[in-house]
Amino acid sequence: MSVVRLLPFAEADGPHNMAADETLLEAAGAGQASLRFYGWSAAALSLGYFQPHTVHIYDPLLANLPYVRRPTGGAALVHHHELTYSLALPAGTSWQTRGESWLLRMHAIVAEALARLGAVPESVGQDVKHGDVLCYLHHTPGDLRIGPNKIVGSAQRRQRGALLQHGAVLLAASPYTLALPGVAELCSRRLSGLEVAGAVKESFIRRTGWLLQASDWTEEERRRIDALVAEKYSQPAWNDKR
Repeated sequence: MSVVRLLPFAEADGPHNMAADETLLEAAGAGQASLRFYGWSAAALSLGYFQPHTVHIYDPLLANLPYVRRPTGGAALVHHHELTYSLALPAGTSWQTRGESWLLRMHAIVAEALARLGAVPESVGQDVKHGDVLCYLHHTPGDLRIGPNKIVGSAQRRQRGALLQHGAVLLAASPYTLALPGVAELCSRRLSGLEVAGAVKESFIRRTGWLLQASDWTEEERRRIDALVAEKYSQPAWNDKR
């Protein structure tokens, strides 16, 4: 049976969260599969890898939010009342079946978990753009929505065959994006991040047949995260590179 390391839930700022996800991708390159759920210590904006760093400055609600550039593509996300997850898998067919989309597979896992909690989403069937800047205004096939409103989106990156797939579940509207309702507004259900994470873990095990083994970061990984925060994700050379 394949074993996936399950890291403890934690809240952190944008540079730390993106450094942690990049560290997971590097660990996957060395053969370590990992799953983690996390939150944000304060509201923040993450930019897709290819977005200009000025995309948000014309929105007065977003202009003063701290921002970080993700290692993955896609559009900007306001991280506030949400659960974020990241899955990192090594190369090889025992982890990644040829032709299989882990974006779609993780979305199916999250959809099943939310349905058990009373928030039943459906999969987006076709590409629809309601705006150019924010991820939740761009509906792509496989995203999850409740009614016309997108509540789950994700992005991924491959590095030497290893895969990082990370995404967010919008639990409630943020005062920075009041036009984007979350599960709380759409289903009249106020779910905590930990509650959703627990349900996603159960669905992940059921749908993959893999074992989740709780474990913490290694000391080497902690040092790597700190280095990436200091040298990359807190630096204008990275965040303002486009």
